[in-house]
Amino acid sequence: MSPPNIVWITLDSVRADHTTLDGYSRDTTPTLSRLGDSGHAFTNCISHSKSTLPSSGAILTGYAPSKNTLGISGNVLPDTVPTIAERFGNLGYHTACLSRNSYLSSATGLDRGFERFQWLSSSTIHKAGPSTLLRYLLNIRKHSAGLTTDTAKHASPFLMNDVAKGWLDDFASESDPFFFYLHYNEPHRPYYPPLSYMDQYSEGFSRSPKDAAEFSLDLHYNLKQKIADGCDLTENEWEMVRAMYDSEIAYTDKMVGRLVDYIQSLPLGETIIVITADHGELFGEYGLLSHNFVLHDAVTRVPLVISGLDQELVVDNNEIIQHSDVMATLLSMAGGEVSDLIGLDLRTNHREVAVSQREPMTYDEILSYNPDFDTSQFHTGTLTALRTDEFKYLHGDDRDSLFKLPDEETDVRDQYADTYEDLSLEHDTWLEEHGQPVTKGEKEQFSGAVQKQLRDLGYME
Repeated sequence: MSPPNIVWITLDSVRADHTTLDGYSRDTTPTLSRLGDSGHAFTNCISHSKSTLPSSGAILTGYAPSKNTLGISGNVLPDTVPTIAERFGNLGYHTACLSRNSYLSSATGLDRGFERFQWLSSSTIHKAGPSTLLRYLLNIRKHSAGLTTDTAKHASPFLMNDVAKGWLDDFASESDPFFFYLHYNEPHRPYYPPLSYMDQYSEGFSRSPKDAAEFSLDLHYNLKQKIADGCDLTENEWEMVRAMYDSEIAYTDKMVGRLVDYIQSLPLGETIIVITADHGELFGEYGLLSHNFVLHDAVTRVPLVISGLDQELVVDNNEIIQHSDVMATLLSMAGGEVSDLIGLDLRTNHREVAVSQREPMTYDEILSYNPDFDTSQFHTGTLTALRTDEFKYLHGDDRDSLFKLPDEETDVRDQYADTYEDLSLEHDTWLEEHGQPVTKGEKEQFSGAVQKQLRDLGYME
């Protein structure tokens, strides 16, 4: 039997509890629900980190962030770390990646192993081709912010879909299987939905949908100052921001649904589709917004659905899994070697503990706005979180903590001393087996084009 095609779609910044899959009050992700109903929909997928670079690095290498070093001690993938794309390529797969995030580009080395790779940014958008660009311009109000030079306002799923369809047509003419990885940048901050979706959830606003979007944009550009002030938004302001975020999720889900329909209309043979998010988003937890400083479930628990998988899994849909488990399962199905990966084959194994990591943090800019900002609430150094069904254990350079979920602020290590000891030992064992860096992390100065997109996303000033 021929190995299956694999389409892996990663959405940026989607927290699980803002999706239909998780019982959210707004029907933001009907596409994910439809695919989950006929396949697998996991409600406890725990990402490997809180942000795109370390999370994507773990997905596309199968190594823990501290081991592959991306987003922890370095920003360029070491040459000694094999990529998932290389592994699929060695198995006879065609490999392709379409990315809208500069952390998934040649700048970080995550393009390695992809025969076909395209990073879509304001500086490379011309590579999408004249016909795609013309269609985008003709639909600029329906699928983006209209005619504006502010690139942070523009949505890109229309572009992603149009380019992806051309590549899929090419795959349909090939006899070899393919691994196609797509990273959609929505609904990443600044939560500025296309004009056609701006009023999706605006009922009850005291201001217009456009005002709400502009408020979200202002929040985006002044995020560090807002965090320094404790994110002291009024309830109406929080509701506007959440509505704009949810609108972006709904729009992106709609566009991904169109791409899935296109995939399923082609004569591709057995094709497995995975849709997930690289991380979630904070909306007031610890007085924070976006995905900063912490490994709270708001930023680590993400949606994940698998469609087209015809093999039985031993895990239930509410069990803890991680992205690396799904990737290891798919790679093993294709005949690949997975013994060195942190992922488990979900056809035969259950995961008891999920592990996420965060890089050492600095607070200089926030302290420049508010010298009294309390940084002591955050662990220092590289932070590693071990999450079970009931507990979350955090280990930083300065201290470790134990929380009984869903409470992630009250340290209960004294009340649950046995659990604390067990997870502390588990942490030490895991770090020794899976967390040691392959080499000293490499850090390079990114190009101007990469820096521009990182500024649009709020990662750089």
